[in-house]
Amino acid sequence: MRTRYVNAQVFRDGKFAEGVLLVDRESGRFVADASAAGTADRTVDLKGLHVVPGLVDVHVHLREPGFPHKETIATGTSAAARGGYTTVSSMPNLDPAPDTPEHLRVQTDLIRRDAVVRVVPYASITVGQRGSGELVDFAALAPYVVGFSDDGRGVQSAELMEEAMRRAAAVGKPIVAHCEVDELLRGGYIHDGDYCRQHGHKGICSESEWRQVERDIALAEKTGCQYHVCHVSTRESVELVRQAKARGLRVSCETAPHYLLLCDEDLREEGRFKMNPPLRSRADRAALLEGVADGTIEVIATDHAPHTAEEKSRGLAGSAMGIVGLECAFPLLYKYMVLPGAISLERLVELMSVNPRRIFGLGGGLEPGDAADFTVFDLDAQYKIDPAAFRSKGRATPFAGWPVQGRAVMTVVGGKCVCGANEEE
Repeated sequence: MRTRYVNAQVFRDGKFAEGVLLVDRESGRFVADASAAGTADRTVDLKGLHVVPGLVDVHVHLREPGFPHKETIATGTSAAARGGYTTVSSMPNLDPAPDTPEHLRVQTDLIRRDAVVRVVPYASITVGQRGSGELVDFAALAPYVVGFSDDGRGVQSAELMEEAMRRAAAVGKPIVAHCEVDELLRGGYIHDGDYCRQHGHKGICSESEWRQVERDIALAEKTGCQYHVCHVSTRESVELVRQAKARGLRVSCETAPHYLLLCDEDLREEGRFKMNPPLRSRADRAALLEGVADGTIEVIATDHAPHTAEEKSRGLAGSAMGIVGLECAFPLLYKYMVLPGAISLERLVELMSVNPRRIFGLGGGLEPGDAADFTVFDLDAQYKIDPAAFRSKGRATPFAGWPVQGRAVMTVVGGKCVCGANEEE
């Protein structure tokens, strides 16, 4: 049984061109001879819409096991499908933390049961995901995870991180680091800038991030470990990664849409503007935009971090850190970066699909033999971000009410439509 998708603008070899896709529904893969009408029992006319390899988000908090009141595998992956994502990587701040194969299995059993997109989890770096203490058994966990991360906490000891990198390198997996020096936080919760001082808040200095990035890059050079920096937010972090790349190190980084589109001048006294790292200065935002443009920043991830409405209702000082992003990332970036000419559409696809697949060894594309994971976008669709309509349990976003353009109208995983047209199949 095969489905033929015709009249599409297909992303191949770094550009869009009119093309046809043929999917074998039994194997869930693309097959050749897509132009031959007789090879399919079903034809879908995409009427000129754009087809890309399914989006990939390497930084998502699905909250389950442990915190299903915030999000579940079912609701989080449904939100991912709605946003055009076919693969997400789940972060390890869970209960139990994925620090042993047995603890990881609690999560993977839920994934097998409830996920509607592909979920490739991280294991924690330290036992209990504490950022200190004892390292996990890297060899035992490596076959089941995309990498190792203590996201939510920085690994404080240089000696511990060096040993973690040696063990990760030995099993061929990346260290994916949340960079934060605890002793520099000093109770802060927004960026230590003008807004912070003018409104009597406690600030988080930029050095708390970039100082650990600097340390870790030196350790990555020493150990030969593949190293990826989570959610960079400061100009210094961007420059450190740029220099590391110039030296030929296996170093990469990601940032998130909110750091590209907002800065601390946009803050309001609402929990939906609170995340970690915080919104930084206008100059930091400019450096991030430059990093995206010149290829220093290779990945845009959402850091989708849902909380309950009550947890986000306590203003900047008292709310939990984290916002949601899976359902609005692409339309925001298309509207406010692609259409004004800051980056091309092709570059956006690289940042949100091609590069994370390459860096994390996830594979995939739109060629015969590839898993039929793809997203169809209507780039003319215009609407406003409405958190009430989100499939995620989380509703907190600083982009509520923003006009956007571009909508995922069909998300297909393994040849099966999981969101959009014919979703019931």
